[in-house]
Amino acid sequence: MTRFLNFIDGEFVAGSGEAFANHFPTTGEVIGEVSAAGRADVDAAVGAAKAALKGPWGRMSIPERVALLRKLADGINARFDEFLAAEIRDTGKPRSIASHIDIPRGAANFNVFADQILTASTETFEMATPDGGGALNYALRLPRGVIAVVCPWNLPLLLMTWKVAPALACGNTVVVKPSEETPATATLLGEVMNAVGIPRGVYNVVHGMGPGAAGEFLTSHPDVNGITFTGETRTGEAIMRAAAGGIRPVSLELGGKNAGIVFDDADLEATLEGLGRACFANTGQVCLGTERLYVQRGIFDRFVEGLAAKARSYRFGDPFDPATTMGPVISAEHRAKVLSYYDKARAAGATLIAGGGTPDVAGYAGGYWVEPTVWTGLPEDAAVVRDEIFGPCTHVTPFDTEEEALALANDTPYGLATSIWTTNLGRAHRTAKAIEVGIAWVNCWFLRDLRTPFGGSKASGIGREGGIHSMEFYTELRNVCIKL
Repeated sequence: MTRFLNFIDGEFVAGSGEAFANHFPTTGEVIGEVSAAGRADVDAAVGAAKAALKGPWGRMSIPERVALLRKLADGINARFDEFLAAEIRDTGKPRSIASHIDIPRGAANFNVFADQILTASTETFEMATPDGGGALNYALRLPRGVIAVVCPWNLPLLLMTWKVAPALACGNTVVVKPSEETPATATLLGEVMNAVGIPRGVYNVVHGMGPGAAGEFLTSHPDVNGITFTGETRTGEAIMRAAAGGIRPVSLELGGKNAGIVFDDADLEATLEGLGRACFANTGQVCLGTERLYVQRGIFDRFVEGLAAKARSYRFGDPFDPATTMGPVISAEHRAKVLSYYDKARAAGATLIAGGGTPDVAGYAGGYWVEPTVWTGLPEDAAVVRDEIFGPCTHVTPFDTEEEALALANDTPYGLATSIWTTNLGRAHRTAKAIEVGIAWVNCWFLRDLRTPFGGSKASGIGREGGIHSMEFYTELRNVCIKL
């Protein structure tokens, strides 16, 4: 049993809230106890972060901060196996995924934003004045202050450092509220922060739930200067309401019901490989995953057959076994949600092509398992086609024309991501421009250059992260005008 403490002002401390259990999703067993932060603990964390802005951290030069960020990346990599084990125990995801994505990217984010802050520029303008002397305007990029970082459970370390790294690069301090489902790696990172010499109060972690608990206490705190959140749209709306007090800026990457469009000239083998990952990777618990597919009628049957084969090819089991390729979903509650949509599909008359239930995983009967699932035959107003499920499932619908495919893809309140599969370059450009999303991939999925803008439109979020776009959120720009 592991006890996960809060990390406040450089110290691991018990919270005043009610402790709760941490479960291993592969077996359902209780493997730890999480010490929940009460309101006083959140006050202490925010106070420590605020004080650190006036301490040694606030006086550091950019090169000094960059050197510490690079040490953080090295520190995570030096304890790679510990971070990997912690992430697997929290999420149940297979080693084959976490060792190649979660931990390496979690460390790399610090190097990426170290590079970014070294090259971030601001504008300078010379202007004429009535007296002929002229004036010079230039901008300063200053830290915003204390940043509340509210994290999801699907990629805990990766998505947490995706926010913490640019926040620290810009000179801010942070209070992190990890998902209650995945407390481990955010807590472990506190040890690395101390080891590499990050000053006290710069990085803080408070554990707990959302409403009426640590999440609400943090996002409504008057001394928090900005809030960044990745998670479901309903929670994002609550955070926006909290941020209205004090007119604090928010960066929100929210839910999605992402569509993929497959034209009949696509490379079918490459398309199936890419969309197999898009639909089923990380047990479908990827905000950028694909739960709706629109396939041109001429290749519809072959595509559906191929995707079903992909769904059936996954291997369940011990997440520490390199041969395991699919883990459980995060919790019993989330499993019940996903399976409720499997029931809704059945009740609505869907044609089940693959999956549709729970696998029998020998030795792991208590785990939160669901089968990768493919349906066809439902109308566009079916719950399975409209609602974000966040599980390893997708519905496939045929279409005839490009215009029809675009209308179907855009018929959603969400607008996070899409993937378009075609060998017609003109069509690729047209459809990528016409689909109402923040990210459009062509003949690929999840191919990420971390300098590019990342985020959603419509109900999928506000703002962009990545590269200079992160710098814009985590800094205040001050214009200085000097009369010559």
